[in-house]
Amino acid sequence: MLLKGKKALITGASRGIGKEIARRFIEEGAEVWGLATKSSETARELATFATEKGTEYHEIIANIGDPATIQPIISEALKASGGFDVLVNNAGITKDGLSFRMKLEDWESVLRINLTGTFLVTQVVSGDMIRKRAGSIINLSSIVGLHGQGGQVNYAASKAGLIGYTKALAKETAGRGVRVNAIAPGFIVTEMTGAVSEEAQKAWLETIPMKKAGTVTDVANAAVYLASDLSEYVTAQVLGVDGGMGA
Repeated sequence: MLLKGKKALITGASRGIGKEIARRFIEEGAEVWGLATKSSETARELATFATEKGTEYHEIIANIGDPATIQPIISEALKASGGFDVLVNNAGITKDGLSFRMKLEDWESVLRINLTGTFLVTQVVSGDMIRKRAGSIINLSSIVGLHGQGGQVNYAASKAGLIGYTKALAKETAGRGVRVNAIAPGFIVTEMTGAVSEEAQKAWLETIPMKKAGTVTDVANAAVYLASDLSEYVTAQVLGVDGGMGA
């Protein structure tokens, strides 16, 4: 088991990529805390799965987009857990639209959750990791953050911001034993991409050298690698899980 004995905090753990990362971490022996905006059946599923695997899953309910409450809640979880070895910043939203029509509210809400929320959670957890001189932080960016996408200026800006944040934080913490990396998924089959029109999905598939969409497990496996000791000399990197789209 690659993550046996490790404690991990995963934001946006109630569905999609976050849920699968939690499942894979549990499968590899980690004790997992999953952050979600509201309680769901997912928490019960993961708790049952964790029991079967001889570990535990804990649910944290909080709004990552609320700066006034998120840090105190994360601080409480940090104290209760005894400290996290791994942090996965996965929580994110989209509010798509052409830039010249985009409401300021849609711009700000995406940046607040996708980028500022990551900063606020990481600020708490990274401080503890630095004191322990050990830890792995994984930020979920996107191929859109690398190459852009029409109709997603807010989302692209937030994901590009995460890449810059990852590289800068990695340089701050590398000498203190804390690794910081990002994953940039391409076209992954999730509820979010399922909302995209069939025509748009077909167009995306034509741009993928491997000629197929990725799965949440593909992304979760990359997260397992970055969370584990297999990547102990890897930091400040952006790992593309995109079937060659970013080549």
